Amino acid sequence: MTYVVTDNCIKCKYTDCVEVCPVDCFHEGPNFLAIDPEECIDCSLCVPECPAEAIYAEEDLPPDQEHFLAINAELAPQWPVLTEKKPAPADADEWNGVPDKLPLLER
Repeated sequence: MTYVVTDNCIKCKYTDCVEVCPVDCFHEGPNFLAIDPEECIDCSLCVPECPAEAIYAEEDLPPDQEHFLAINAELAPQWPVLTEKKPAPADADEWNGVPDKLPLLER
C-alpha cells in the first residue's frame, strides 16, 4: 500500500510533508508533489503535516480522487526527489480548497 497526493496539492504545493518522510519518496513537479508508490513505506507521517489535507492512504482515497494513484505512480519517477521543505508558492493559500484542479497540473 502507499500514500497518495491528490488534487488539492495542485498549485498549493506545500512541502511540509517531505521533511518527515523517512524514505524520501516525495518528488517535486512544477506545481504538484507526487509520492513514489515503490518507495513509500506506508508510515503515514506525511498526512498530518500537509496543510492542504491532500494526502490519503491508498485505501482511503475518496472515489473522485482514485485516479491520483496512477498519476503519482506516473509522475514520481519523472521528477526529482524532494527532501527538504521549501517555501510554498506565494498564492498557495488562495488555491487551497479550490476544487477540480487537475486541468492545471503541469507535467
